[in-house]
Amino acid sequence: MLYTKINTLPPSMIKEVDTFVEFLKTKQKEKSKIKERKFGCAKGLMVMHYDFDEYVVIN
Repeated sequence: MLYTKINTLPPSMIKEVDTFVEFLKTKQKEKSKIKERKFGCAKGLMVMHYDFDEYVVIN
């Protein structure tokens, strides 16, 4: 279906489609470059209050 639609386009528009496809491939490669987070990467960045698990009394 897509192949048929592309084949009906004039050569100048086919070139534009090709350019767009290359753009999408580049965009996908950039997304895959994101590093996977490692366990403990935020160690020392957060502080938990000593009584964080105590009941909260609301007056």
